[in-house]
Amino acid sequence: MSALPLLAEVTGDLGSIGYGLAAIGPGVGIGIIFGQGVQAIARQPEAYGLIRQNMILGFVFAEALALIGIALAFAFQG
Repeated sequence: MSALPLLAEVTGDLGSIGYGLAAIGPGVGIGIIFGQGVQAIARQPEAYGLIRQNMILGFVFAEALALIGIALAFAFQG
């Protein structure tokens, strides 16, 4: 008996595994957005309002990708 069929068999909900892997991208993106935003505010404090506005806008777009991913994981459940 070959071990290959036993190794290739995966059971359970693969959507949660896929979403877990897909959530890495927005997580890294949010970290970069806020890290660079804090650096920009430290370098140019007079532009705080504009920088903060752009940070929040970038956060919303990155978080939207994560929310779409979790919605699709539930929508396309087999």
